Amino acid sequence: MPFLQLTLTVGEADPAQYEEALLSAGAASITLEDAADDPVLEPAPGSTPLWPRVRIKALFAADTAPDRVLAALQAELPQPLPHLTFEVLADRVWEREWLKDFRPMKFGRRVWICPGGQQPDSALTREAGVEPCLIELDPGLAFGTGTHPTTALCLEWLDSADVAGKQVIDYGCGSGVLAIAALKLGAAHALALDIDPQALTAARDNALRNGVADRLAMEFAPPAALERADIVLANILAGPLQELAPAFAGLLIGGGRLVLSGILREQAAAVARRYAAWFDIAPPTHRDDWVRLDGVRRAC
Repeated sequence: MPFLQLTLTVGEADPAQYEEALLSAGAASITLEDAADDPVLEPAPGSTPLWPRVRIKALFAADTAPDRVLAALQAELPQPLPHLTFEVLADRVWEREWLKDFRPMKFGRRVWICPGGQQPDSALTREAGVEPCLIELDPGLAFGTGTHPTTALCLEWLDSADVAGKQVIDYGCGSGVLAIAALKLGAAHALALDIDPQALTAARDNALRNGVADRLAMEFAPPAALERADIVLANILAGPLQELAPAFAGLLIGGGRLVLSGILREQAAAVARRYAAWFDIAPPTHRDDWVRLDGVRRAC
């Protein structure tokens, strides 16, 4: 159905009073956005992070009168109100709307992530002696498209690694992109783990789309007892990665490869120290403010 959308920028003011007034005026949903490109990268546990300047968008039923909403806000909020605008949003499949700007992306020499139905120009995939690895992806409501530096760092590692015949675990799989990339690059089997059922649904659907579902297993994390693997990929956050260090050590064979992402630059040293008891950790690989750590499991 169509909606009436109200947008207002509250700057440094506490958005809570605006949210309350908008809900009282009949808003069906409210979204807070960064109004000044000041990203919040990893909030402290239990905190509710906000940006220095906040933009609020509220959706109302399409037949809502803007004058009525404006009058309700004027009655409840301090004056003058911030500048606000109304627009009618046509009916769309909202969770898929962003895909219209998603184009095939290349990682390393071989790996291409392609939104459903799109293929890169054949001229772009031609490179002497290199067979492109095309991965059709529909993330659904799960994380993992390759657009975020943490995912890109992992895809670039997979592109450069020898994964043929290997057993792979993708811990915190999101859309399943890393497990599927490993399988399409020749891994024998992959296990996708996540705490979000929507992620496992997306991973299953993407595996079917790429013809690797017969080699992909899925479980909720944390799993029960597992067979040891050759490769563990974990693109989550620094805190959970540190907590999981003993578990990951137990999941890998001697000489197995560990790939950790979702780590900010200032967190890399602490994460590397946590894994040093079991792994030989290579120097970090950086992209923007994010880091990937690669390690080799010492003999068990």
